[in-house]
Amino acid sequence: MADPELRASHADRDRVAELLRVAAGDGRLTADELDQRLERALTARTVGELAELSRDLPPASGPVGVAKDTVTIDRQGGRDKRDGRWLVPRRLVVRVGWGHITLDFTEAVITQPVLDIDLDVRSGTLTLLTRPGISIDADDVAVRSSGSVKIRVPPDPGGPVALRIVLSGTVQSGHLRARRRRRASRRRA
Repeated sequence: MADPELRASHADRDRVAELLRVAAGDGRLTADELDQRLERALTARTVGELAELSRDLPPASGPVGVAKDTVTIDRQGGRDKRDGRWLVPRRLVVRVGWGHITLDFTEAVITQPVLDIDLDVRSGTLTLLTRPGISIDADDVAVRSSGSVKIRVPPDPGGPVALRIVLSGTVQSGHLRARRRRRASRRRA
């Protein structure tokens, strides 16, 4: 264990800031708590001050990495899926000629408050699966021909928003769907 009075480096501060963002994305910190702790992390002088900010959080499960600025997903047939603990970039460019793309955010590692998705859905389907704390803004999506957009993400009044997904672009003859992920069925007793 490092001496708590040891001076913190920029890398130490960045590591703790990333841990705090992941914890907020997992729902462990509210948006206000995240803002307060980030401010303290970025001005911390010692490793002891940084350790205090993450004392009530689990350690990072493996290296989280740094979110890429832009990731492009181009599907011209078949299926593509992002699920589990995938690192959400700052911006996604999604092209679906035909086929199906699913972006499952239920366990995704969220390191920033906004994700911009620039989409071009021609005759396929783009499905977004969310969890509480994720909001969807599809106001800038143009629908052409026989395309459709169905956003079924209920608002969380008073709840913290860990991620705001802002969609823009066009849906031609394809489909854009957004909904909360369904839980496993309990039909049998």
